[in-house]
Amino acid sequence: MNRTPSGPDGPTLPDNPWEKWGWAFAAIWLVFLAFPVIAVAESDVGLPAQVGAMLCIAGFAVANVLGYSTRLGPWWALGLMLALALATAPVIGIGVISFTPYLAILSALELPHPWWKWAVGFWAVVPLLSLLDIDGFPTFFFLMLWPIMIGGAMLRIFGEREHLAYQARGEHAIVAERERVARDVHDVLGHSLTALSVKAELAARLIDIDPARAKEELESIQTTARQALAEVRATVGGLRAGNLDAELAAAPRVLADAGISTRVVGEVADTDPRHRALLAWVLRESVTNVVRHARAQSVVIELGPHGIAVTDDGCGRTGPEGNGLRGLRERVGGAGGTLDVLDAAPGTRVEVGFP
Repeated sequence: MNRTPSGPDGPTLPDNPWEKWGWAFAAIWLVFLAFPVIAVAESDVGLPAQVGAMLCIAGFAVANVLGYSTRLGPWWALGLMLALALATAPVIGIGVISFTPYLAILSALELPHPWWKWAVGFWAVVPLLSLLDIDGFPTFFFLMLWPIMIGGAMLRIFGEREHLAYQARGEHAIVAERERVARDVHDVLGHSLTALSVKAELAARLIDIDPARAKEELESIQTTARQALAEVRATVGGLRAGNLDAELAAAPRVLADAGISTRVVGEVADTDPRHRALLAWVLRESVTNVVRHARAQSVVIELGPHGIAVTDDGCGRTGPEGNGLRGLRERVGGAGGTLDVLDAAPGTRVEVGFP
């Protein structure tokens, strides 16, 4: 059975679902070995030959079951099964064709790609010998065996398709996680670096006229830098979630450092608890954009049961939409909401709404 190592130190994982329970699947179908058993019992050969044929059939059954387990490789199992089946030919003659479904299904489910296709194709041709009507063997016997072989081939094909779909979902999850980390790092660093820049400019202006206040701003810069570092680490680890209460408390301070007044309409309790983490990201990015680009004098933050709106009285929208807003739009759209960037005459209004 084919296996793929999960990593240099990790366990070995199966490529198909038959490694653990394939033996049970094989054991169930052993009931159809009753046909060669009956053929041996009704044969005209002596008792020793009959006993030998029965032992070969029993060995065939054991090899078939082991072929689906880790104790015997599929190639070895097929070789042993073929030898034992042919050993019964002197007793049951052309009846050995009845063994071909077992050989075909084991080949379909256990042999590596592309060998399983060639093997199944070979075993599918063998039942055509029934058309020769040898020893009274039923004509068109292959019509009974082919559906079984086709079923085994379909199981293999469906299993491979499922494996490919699983891989595609895994790759999509990796891409989505990378995009999430990129958005989160952008939001965290964008907001924190903007706040650091504003505080540094303020400290530079105050250092001669108000050294005590300048010292406070420098200490605040240290605190903000440590917080940003912790947030980046948590974001990369996938542990950070937005906190609307914290962002609502921090927004007026960041805006005040840039000389912008803030008015808050509504409370966190007015918002839908299901969307508060996302609304925190919206508020953070909106405040960062106001400080960076708006050249505003005041900002109004509105909280309600259907979302949030951030309105400034700045210069309005200029240039194309940045990565921050595109990332927010993806987040909001993924949660079933809408994000609109509107002209506020003067200024800009960012609205996020949920049904």
